[in-house]
Amino acid sequence: MPPDATRNWTTTPRVLFVYYSYTMQTQKVVDAMSDVLRAAGCDVEHARIELTDPRYAQRFSTFPLRHVYRDLFGMIPAQLRGATGEIEIPEAASEGDYDLICIGSPTWWMKTSMPIRSYLTSSAARTVLRDRRFAAFVVCRRYWGFNLRAVKRLGEQQGGEYVGGTHWAFAGGQIKSLLALLSYLGHGENRNRYLGVEIPPTNLQADDLEDARAFASGLAAGITATRTRTEGLRSGTG
Repeated sequence: MPPDATRNWTTTPRVLFVYYSYTMQTQKVVDAMSDVLRAAGCDVEHARIELTDPRYAQRFSTFPLRHVYRDLFGMIPAQLRGATGEIEIPEAASEGDYDLICIGSPTWWMKTSMPIRSYLTSSAARTVLRDRRFAAFVVCRRYWGFNLRAVKRLGEQQGGEYVGGTHWAFAGGQIKSLLALLSYLGHGENRNRYLGVEIPPTNLQADDLEDARAFASGLAAGITATRTRTEGLRSGTG
């Protein structure tokens, strides 16, 4: 019998979003998905992870970045070795009985961002994810696959059941998308050129948020189907 078959279901399905967002792009996805899930009758909680580690937090304390190259490239060693750091975990992401946990992480230098990796290796994540379903989504410039697979692996190591993931990547090829992001992080706005090169707009576009809503609709349908199936097992009609 699956773990959910013995749960005491609450009247309202509960969904938790655990995420990190510096430029507010992941936050936009969280908000769009939350609207859909609430409209489907879910009680939605947000748990935004904060990076508090004194070795790294100061560079992300303001937007735009004070020193874009030093601040970004200075994270490479820690990211490549898969380091974790001190974080602040909201209470909602430390305990609670959820039907679904949605984990949102940007990609930092080809890997899951340090704040989300730190959360997913914590005892708090173990408490929340154990025997619970979780989904993942990535908002990034490139290399979403490495990130998504890492979130899946870490969540499963904490006892969660992965039910799917998706991603949104910014416009432009490898070079121009990087230049566009560097420009945005350094100036706090989209510009047409950077270092003399014409660049595309970075960040999410309107169609991306529509895709986020569609993904959330699928998650809502999955919650309903899981509850219906589990209630059938408990009543002997499934």
